[in-house]
Amino acid sequence: MKLERKHAVLFLLIAAWNVVSYANFAKNLLAAQQSGEERPTGYWVAHLVLIVVNLVIAVVLGRLGLRTWRATGRDAHRDDPARLSA
Repeated sequence: MKLERKHAVLFLLIAAWNVVSYANFAKNLLAAQQSGEERPTGYWVAHLVLIVVNLVIAVVLGRLGLRTWRATGRDAHRDDPARLSA
């Protein structure tokens, strides 16, 4: 399968969504903890792991999206018929 610009856009959008949504989730989790909400330690650990894993996924997809975007830009420019006839 060859990655195209549409795939790069999808990867970048998913990465951005993960960062925004899980940053908000982390903020809300921190506010709950600071307000003294009583929860078992496993609750806090599980949610923290969830946040970290999803932010790592965002970084991986973001890097893949940027690399794909740059690669397809070079390919599109190289194969441009107008450029070849000039």
